[in-house]
Amino acid sequence: MLTIYGVLRSRATRPLWLLAETGTEFTHVPVIQSYRLADPQAVDAPLNTLSPEFLKTSPQSAVPVLQDGDLVLTESLAITLYLAREYGGDLGPQTKAELALAEQWALFAAISIDPPGIDILYTYADGLSDSPEGAAKIAAAADRLSRPLAQLEAHFAQHDHLMGNRFTVADIMLAECLRYSQPHKPLHQTYPKTFAWLARCQSRPAFTEMMARRNAEPA
Repeated sequence: MLTIYGVLRSRATRPLWLLAETGTEFTHVPVIQSYRLADPQAVDAPLNTLSPEFLKTSPQSAVPVLQDGDLVLTESLAITLYLAREYGGDLGPQTKAELALAEQWALFAAISIDPPGIDILYTYADGLSDSPEGAAKIAAAADRLSRPLAQLEAHFAQHDHLMGNRFTVADIMLAECLRYSQPHKPLHQTYPKTFAWLARCQSRPAFTEMMARRNAEPA
């Protein structure tokens, strides 16, 4: 049985969005991050990334985790790409070339888009965006994003999607990494085509339903 471990307030949104698009049946085990708990080892603590039961599945102590039969995967983008290949239909790569492109976009998202986006997200979330230190951190992150976002802007000047002229797993993976940069509105002004693409991705019913469930979880 296909099982996904992890709450929606984590990178589990990546595979869970894909599964929402496909309607694939699976078991969802909401494992919370241990750092969000006052005492993750308490007797009455919810299932978390330091719970002995979860550590048997993933000694890495992180979510999300996929278990599909004997296969266990612990990286969110690898999980999402696997699900697309096995259960995604048209969302998944249809040729060897598309598989190579999907893998490239996954690495691009993880290396070039995700880390500076995290800096932006947490600086805004912590209410530090107007402080000198926070503004400097955001400026540095935006500078790191300038080259990859310029590449995306050029791509979306000619294409509606990342590959195959259709919405695919590549769009899901990259959109979920770029979401972290959304609070910084100057990026929207500098890269309008890229953020218009992101808005289209996020207007999909599967995404809006998933985010509603995410936002209903305790912060």
